[in-house]
Amino acid sequence: MRTSWEERARELIRSEMKARRVRYDDLADLLTRDGSPETSQNLRKKLARGSFTAAFLLQVLWVIGSDLLKRD
Repeated sequence: MRTSWEERARELIRSEMKARRVRYDDLADLLTRDGSPETSQNLRKKLARGSFTAAFLLQVLWVIGSDLLKRD
């Protein structure tokens, strides 16, 4: 059973991807270049489950250039 926090985290990633027009293929490439090899299929499954680490959430927001993370 998915918790409301898992659902919020999942929706946060999806909304940030949509706002920046980042597709799953794009995200997989960005994460791979950042040192965390992923495939678009694995990302879809991970987000569908809604259970991932806080580190993954932050990394995704970082690589897509989210305004939610301050860049120095």
